[in-house]
Amino acid sequence: MSIARTLSCVTMAVTGHVIEVEAHVSAGVVGMNVTGLADVSINEAKDRVRAALLNCGVPWPQKRITVGLSPAWLPKHGSGLDLSIAVSIFLAEYGEDVGSWRNTLFFAELGLDGRVRGINGTLIAAMTARAAGCERIVVADVDVAQAKLVDGIEVVGVTHLRQAIALIKGEWQGESNESLDGDTEIPTFERDLDFAQVRGQRLAKRGLEIAAAGGHHCALLGPPGVGKTLLAARLPSVLPQLERSAALEVAAVRSATGDRINDHGLCLTPPFASPHHTASYTSLVGGGTGNPVIGLVTQAHRGVLFMDEAPEFATNVLDALRQPLESGVVTLSRKTFTLDLPARFQLVIAANPCPCGMALDPRGSCRCTPSQRRRYLARISGPLMDRLDIRLVVQPPSVIDFDPVAELPETSSDIRARVVRARGRALDRLQQTPWVTNGEIPGTALREMFPLEPTLARELASVLAGGRLSARGMDRVTRVAWTIADLAESAVPTKEHVREALSLRDSEQQWPS
Repeated sequence: MSIARTLSCVTMAVTGHVIEVEAHVSAGVVGMNVTGLADVSINEAKDRVRAALLNCGVPWPQKRITVGLSPAWLPKHGSGLDLSIAVSIFLAEYGEDVGSWRNTLFFAELGLDGRVRGINGTLIAAMTARAAGCERIVVADVDVAQAKLVDGIEVVGVTHLRQAIALIKGEWQGESNESLDGDTEIPTFERDLDFAQVRGQRLAKRGLEIAAAGGHHCALLGPPGVGKTLLAARLPSVLPQLERSAALEVAAVRSATGDRINDHGLCLTPPFASPHHTASYTSLVGGGTGNPVIGLVTQAHRGVLFMDEAPEFATNVLDALRQPLESGVVTLSRKTFTLDLPARFQLVIAANPCPCGMALDPRGSCRCTPSQRRRYLARISGPLMDRLDIRLVVQPPSVIDFDPVAELPETSSDIRARVVRARGRALDRLQQTPWVTNGEIPGTALREMFPLEPTLARELASVLAGGRLSARGMDRVTRVAWTIADLAESAVPTKEHVREALSLRDSEQQWPS
């Protein structure tokens, strides 16, 4: 035959698109041309594919070769099309019948010697192939573990182009790999980071437990060395394990960023990202031209994003968090595409109370002026602070907390057990809604479906009238009160629950001016 078709995939951030690769071999000026908005890396595939076929003992056609990539309107990038292009050219020139391999997607890079190399985004390609109805996907052997995470599609790993050619010729059946059934929690946080390692800080631990139970965003204020980073880094250890669908979303992000996925199945531990305060706007939220960069807010999807030394971040970087905090999505709009990246994370920010960090020191060692303190904390904008449900002042632990005979702190597993029970109660209450935690409920739905008792609502309204809360702040206090009630196994929030939620929110009490 003079024309042949195979399927491949291009990935854009965490999404994939099936590409039909057509190869036409005909008489004419010897050469190869690629059409279909291919970038430089795909145009360079001409030389990679030619060398790979020659090193497999396949003569290169001394004819005119045209490779078409459809859909033609979609920009194509990356080297994942190499294997599909090589197979298409081989079929077009030598007329092999692909038989049962017609409904197969090929996704891998080729070396000049014919070796098949792994590539970022293999998990996304496997998910795209399954959604398109493909029966199987052929990938590099080193990427089989990623592709096997996807149910309902056969995965074949190859190490050399010779094996791919043998597959379509029926001379080798391949080593079919069925999907992994077992998921695992890789116990990084249980082994290394545990709340039992934090002495004292009872109020801060209580606030983070409430944050974990309701999926609330929170802020930590305190002098240097008091334990803010220590506490925030242990928040994932008390979060519930991820559901399989959420774990697959996290794994897709890891695959797109080049993080190797091992053979143990899906990691059910929520991710944790902690950017340096010099991080740029693009590194945080993603962006760029061509294939967009995946930002840290997406890498923290379904997990925790910790912003240490928050006032040191650029103002536009901090304010870029406002939209994903509300919607759980980062929308990138460019001339040639609009892309939605998942960003359903739990934000924790930490800050010193002043430039020298000693404003809360009881010894009065701070030498910053009141205006310096105000300007320092004002770097965190009011609209961003208004989206943080819980604000905690972290005080230095006392000498008693380090007494060898003092009672040992609770472990993360003990706290997580309460968090799981509280989330279960919330999930039962929200089962007829699109939300799974109290922190996700929009204000309008909260007031209509889960209002406070009238006396408690009037008490909050008086706080609003006094200027200590905004209207959004009232909704967030209500959400936190429901979470506290869930932890207490109460059917509805009580006065004590609302007052505790208010104490965790009240900026006049918690954050010095």
